Amino acid sequence: MICQKCQKNPATVHSTELEPNGQGGYAHQERHLCELCAASLDLPHAPPTKKSAQDIWKLLQLSANQARKRAGPACPQCGMTLEEFRKKGRLGCAHDYRVFAEHLGELLERIHGSKAHAGRRPTHAGSSAPAEAPEQSKREREERIQHLRAELENAIRQEAYESAARLRDELKAIEERS
Repeated sequence: MICQKCQKNPATVHSTELEPNGQGGYAHQERHLCELCAASLDLPHAPPTKKSAQDIWKLLQLSANQARKRAGPACPQCGMTLEEFRKKGRLGCAHDYRVFAEHLGELLERIHGSKAHAGRRPTHAGSSAPAEAPEQSKREREERIQHLRAELENAIRQEAYESAARLRDELKAIEERS
């Protein structure tokens, strides 16, 4: 685009003037001028500034800080962000378990079907039977049934029909005993 005033230089300053037209609206006038003509008309304009390496570095740091904030919580000890954990699939330090507890709970529930441990419990040292037989065995049986049902659903979802049949039979045997 060429300057509207001198018709020689390329237009680098573009101005739009708004004036009230008396009917509640505005009339606007656009002008496209070169820097010399804009300076002669006392139009406010700023010549393009050159960015120094330091200015570019500051912009890059600002952008990186904003990206870190968007990545979610970060560990104060190792600096790992939630986004990094999701990419790597590993935590950076023991403190990360507390920092990402909410997100780990969701992940464990998605993978294992539960946030709570539902596996076998260790027996007491030196005895094969638990100390509180009737109440504890009933509770253990219920936990075992829940665990088997979760495993059965998982096996069906993964289309592992042989292990699903084995789990179904084991579940049926436990339920018949009670």
